[in-house]
This record gives sequence, C-alpha cells and structure tokens, in this order.
Amino acid sequence: MNPDWKLQFWKSNHTEKIISSGDQDKDEGLDFSEFTKYLKDHEKKLRLTFKSLDKNNDGRIDFMEVKQSLADLGLDISKEEAEKILNSIDVDGTMTVDWNEWREHFLFNPATNLQEIIRYWKHSTVLDIGDSLAIPDEFTEEEKTTGLWWKQLSAGAMAGAVSRTGTAPLDRMKVFMQVHSSKSNKISLVGGFKQMLKEGGLTSLWRGNGINVLKIAPETAIKFMAYERYKKMFASEPGKVRTHERFMAGSLAGATAQTAIYPMEVLKTRLCLRKTGQYSGMFDCAKKIMKKEGVKAFYKGYIPNIIGIIPYAGIDLAVYESLKNLWLSRYAKDTANPGILVLLGCGTVSSSCGQLASYPLALIRTRMQAQASLEGSEQLPMNLMVKKILEKEGFFGLYRGIVPNFMKVIPAVSISYVVYEYMRSGLGIQK
Repeated sequence: MNPDWKLQFWKSNHTEKIISSGDQDKDEGLDFSEFTKYLKDHEKKLRLTFKSLDKNNDGRIDFMEVKQSLADLGLDISKEEAEKILNSIDVDGTMTVDWNEWREHFLFNPATNLQEIIRYWKHSTVLDIGDSLAIPDEFTEEEKTTGLWWKQLSAGAMAGAVSRTGTAPLDRMKVFMQVHSSKSNKISLVGGFKQMLKEGGLTSLWRGNGINVLKIAPETAIKFMAYERYKKMFASEPGKVRTHERFMAGSLAGATAQTAIYPMEVLKTRLCLRKTGQYSGMFDCAKKIMKKEGVKAFYKGYIPNIIGIIPYAGIDLAVYESLKNLWLSRYAKDTANPGILVLLGCGTVSSSCGQLASYPLALIRTRMQAQASLEGSEQLPMNLMVKKILEKEGFFGLYRGIVPNFMKVIPAVSISYVVYEYMRSGLGIQK
C-alpha cells in the first residue's frame, strides 16, 4: 500500500474531531497507520462504555439499563425517552442493543461515552447573562482527574467577562431604571441613555463593569467547590444525583458563593450609579462606604438576593428540563443530539423565565444597596420597601428596568457561547 495514501474525510463536525483525535503528525489528514490506531483506541473506549451500561452482564443493553445509567449521571428520563434512544441504535428491532450494534453505531462517531452524549443536554452556566444564580456546571470524574475542569471553568469565566462587557450599557441602564424610575419620574430607554451620556460621556455606560467582571472568577470557583460538597451531602446513593437533589445542591452552592462575594455586588451597584468624580475607583468606593456607613452597608439587600436564588434556579431548571423533554418527545427520531440552536434556545427561554420570577426580589435588592447613597432616601427594610412600591407604583413598579434586562439576554448568550467555544479550542479542550 502506498505510504503517502491519505484518508480524506468530508469536513463535518464528527470527521474533524476524528481527524484531530487520530492525527499524530498534525498534517490534517490520517494515513493508514494513524487511522487503524484511532479505530483500535476508539473501539476500546466503546467496549468499556458498553460494559458499564450492561448492568446484568448479559451482553445486551435494554431500555431500563439506559434509563439507570443516565440516572447515575444525574439525568432522569422517562421510559419512552429511554426507548427512543435505544431505538436509534437498535438495528434488528429487538429493542435491545448488542455489542455489534453499539460498535457499528458509534465507531465513526467521536462521542465515546455517555457523559459526552449527555453534555449535549447539560444545562450549563456557560451561557452567562450577568446573573450568576443558576445551577453550577458539572464535570465528569475523568474531567476532574485529568484537570480539564479548570480549563472548562476558565473558558466559562472568560466567556462571561466578554459577554458582560459587551452588554454592560444595558446592565447599567437596568440598574439606573430600577433605582431612579417611578410613576412621577418615568425614564425611557432612549431618555436614560441620553441622560447618562450627558452626565459622563460614552465611557460612563460601562460604570460598574470592572467589578462585575472581577467577581466572576471567585464566584465561579466557590460555587463549583460548594456544589461538589453539597451534591455528596444530598445524594441518596453515592455517585447518583437526582434532579431535585441537584436543585437543592445548586441553590445552596449559589447561596454560599453569593454570601462570600456579596460586598462586590454592593460595590457594583454603587459604581453603576455613581456620578462623575464621586469615586476614583472600586477601592475608593469601598473605603468611602466603610467610613460613612460601616460594615453593614456591604450586606444591604442580602436577604432578597438570597431568597431570589430559589425561584430563579428552580424555574430555570424546570423550564429547561420541560423544553428538553418536549424536543426529545417530538423531534428525536434518529439522534438525541439537538443541535446548538435548540440548546441556545432552551437556555435563553429558561433563563428568561427564571429572571421574570425573581426580578421583583432583584429590584428590591438593588434599591436596598443604593438607598444609603441617595439623598433624602429612607432606609427601609425589605417588607416596608415592597409595601411602599406597591402603594405608590402598583405591581408593575416591581418590574422597573426589565426591558433592558431582557434586551441583553440574547446578545449575552450569543457572545458567551462564541467566546466559550474559541476559548475551549485555544485551551486544547476537544469538542
């Protein structure tokens, strides 16, 4: 056989990954020896995955074994969904999958294990919308032992930083309207931007963004470590985390991270609302707050913020699971891979629903954080502030600033996803 023979593939996502996995001399093609080595290595991985699925060691996988294996990895599916997944692999119509069927189906598919298949559907915090209240990211045991987890977190943090910077003007407008807009002082989107530009120029639209980006890394790290601890605490069986246990662990992890970094949240609000020349930077802002208001000021609005985690994370997760199951039941015929547009759509809708439910608490939190810096403002506790807003502005007074908040969701999700994929590629994380 000619040693210069190259196996050229059509450029698809799968073939590109196969080439990158087997291409040892980095010439963007596979020669015969590279190709056969890839097949042997890939087949070994497939055999291990098959054995892990075959719980009763009878040489065949049935729908209950698929359902149980997915449950072990934290993904609860119905009997019908398990049968649908099995049916997409089953060739002979027996509703079980033997080794040959498994091998034939996945041999030229770079997804070597269930974790990779499930990752299609994992509701990830990579989609950063500036409100880090969602369930934290999860990593497989392999990712933890090989150190890939920190690369994933780094890629996510960078994606969040770029996304928040890109949507910072809308975020500042949201805070501005939450605090200053009322029935007697109606602030429109255009009017608000004109007001901010007149007062501080173009760069004033990014006030508060520095600390908003700075808090991503500590919050992500604390949330991830706390989540791992809480998962072990709540898991009914070792290594198995069900949806409601995942929600409880995620909510507590979010609360732990928010408690640790909350003073940075207060600083972000104050810096967003500052007038030109009021503070020279975040350290000057912290120093002046401490001197004038004391340590307690750094935890103003803490209670509504913590309470807000429950409806946000709960509704976000519930809506995402519902949309995912709807897609699987209607459209998953030949494959369980939904495609990126479906994933981004599910993530955007579920996050928006979570925000809609928790927004009044976010508004109360922001007003409590800001009230000490506003001249003549009453220092009201949460319950009295809610009562005052309802009396003076009605129910919709609790949703001031929600328009710019929703306007930033789609660009934030899009930017964070694109940057995340570029970062994964740059850090050598295989797709």
